[in-house]
Amino acid sequence: MMARRTLGALLLIFLAALCLAYAGTGEITPTEFGVELDRLIAAVQQPNRGGPQTEELLRSVPLTWKVRSGEQTFEISAEWLRRDLIKTSDRSDPELERATLAHLRALRSEVDSYQREPRDVSSQRAALTRILSRAEFRDIHGPTWSDRFRHWLLERIARMLGRLFGASSIPTIGKYFVYSLIGLAVLALAIWVYRSIRRDDDVGTIVPENDAISAKEWTLWMAEAREAAKRENWREAIHLAYWAGISFLEAQGMWKPDRARTPREYLRLMPRASENHSVLTALTRSFEIVWYGKRSADSEAFAQTLAELEKLGCRSS
Repeated sequence: MMARRTLGALLLIFLAALCLAYAGTGEITPTEFGVELDRLIAAVQQPNRGGPQTEELLRSVPLTWKVRSGEQTFEISAEWLRRDLIKTSDRSDPELERATLAHLRALRSEVDSYQREPRDVSSQRAALTRILSRAEFRDIHGPTWSDRFRHWLLERIARMLGRLFGASSIPTIGKYFVYSLIGLAVLALAIWVYRSIRRDDDVGTIVPENDAISAKEWTLWMAEAREAAKRENWREAIHLAYWAGISFLEAQGMWKPDRARTPREYLRLMPRASENHSVLTALTRSFEIVWYGKRSADSEAFAQTLAELEKLGCRSS
């Protein structure tokens, strides 16, 4: 029986203490919270604060302050303050008291900042709007959808690489990945150049390897042309026959040899008053159409080229 009474008394004491601990946990305004902080600051600053005073102060501090401002309610924990007061209830601790006082003052400063009227920045905003509306800032904008997509894609790649190789190895892998892309780009460019050269092999050799066209006699050019005709390679036959005519004219001193000259330049060197000007014009046109224009040729086209050469004086059986 005595034990039950003792247990009941302890339970009542615990409930009373709990009620005291939660006393004052109703909602207060920021102004009231500021007044409460001022009271606590003054109490902590009292010299020779004894045990009974600390206990009384402890009973007035809730576990949480509920500060309501408009439609918002802020819950600010006071457990740190209760813990500090309990530690200093038996004996004074100047260092802990200074820390408690600094914490309370910081809270008081935050309350003052919250209650302070917001500064009018409309004039500064208008000035900033005028500056940003100038022509030099016209192209300035936030991230576009492509920027966001690129960022999203890079994040996914980084995560995938991180799962495969570990996060610490991503910078090294990224470096090698960039080098690989550069190598592939150089390889692709080399392949493209090689294929372009191979594709234009028959176009690229405008001028023979000799120092001058006339270094090879026109009869040799003509013999090679007829050999190509026997193989029914009509484009090559017309190509060689054209250079036979150029070699013939150059050997007669029509112009000074120059291996870098193009067919059109040879035509411009031929005086318009010359009877051979119209013949060389027709010969050059048929050669360019077949060789550069890649038009198909036949025996008739080759026969027409031989007829033009005969007009120049290149007669051979």
